Amino acid sequence: MEAKGILSLAATALNNKKAVDICAIEIGDLTIIADYFLMASATSSTHVRALADAVEEKLSENGIEPNHIEGKSTDWILLDYGDVVVHVFGQKSKEFYSLDKMWSDGNIIDINELIKE
Repeated sequence: MEAKGILSLAATALNNKKAVDICAIEIGDLTIIADYFLMASATSSTHVRALADAVEEKLSENGIEPNHIEGKSTDWILLDYGDVVVHVFGQKSKEFYSLDKMWSDGNIIDINELIKE
């Protein structure tokens, strides 16, 4: 599946689990790390894990497995799908690391175009 398809599935999973401040940034022209960062916030540590699990489950249903997962028991879980990296933050981590500001030179993608009902 292409990166944009992975991005759409992950954004839909986050939206369905009531993630807060979902943000997608195209960073492929800025770095070789990935083509897209998908970031979302959660309302609690339990919600952080539920959001990450929802993304992992949705993509797995479509035959897409993560290359790596970091922070399963922290306030920031990173799911690496190669061209798409999903960041699920608790509020404190989101404010502290401000990845959306750090990568503000990237192209912001309209989430509404990605989410499939």
